[in-house]
Amino acid sequence: MMHIIRRERFSAAHKLCRENWTEEENLSVFGPCSHPNWHGHNYELFITVKGDIDPETGFVINLKDLSKIVKHKIIDKVDHRNLNLDVDFLEGKVTTSENIAVAMWEEIEADISAFGCSLHCVKLVETENNMVEYYGK
Repeated sequence: MMHIIRRERFSAAHKLCRENWTEEENLSVFGPCSHPNWHGHNYELFITVKGDIDPETGFVINLKDLSKIVKHKIIDKVDHRNLNLDVDFLEGKVTTSENIAVAMWEEIEADISAFGCSLHCVKLVETENNMVEYYGK
């Protein structure tokens, strides 16, 4: 079993809030990340794919194909966007790193599986100190 990892970067704005809560409730739970005028991050995204090495190509998945999937299904939708307002696959979700990673997994899992390998991990780095890893259900 081989694991390969593709790294992407993107910049995006968001705020942590529940629309049905008051500003005070959001502030008490989410702190300054609930600021009504948003805030942003320079994210790093690591997509790990696992599978057997194809004896003909030497690939688990062609990195060009993996790059196209991640760019089309995720990066083009999130880079220089407002995650709360602009991203279809995050609609109705609190844009925590945890929820973003799960939603990204759901966006690309089937496309990656179509190449005969499987998605192993979505790692999202929000800051140098805060990151999440999601390994599916």
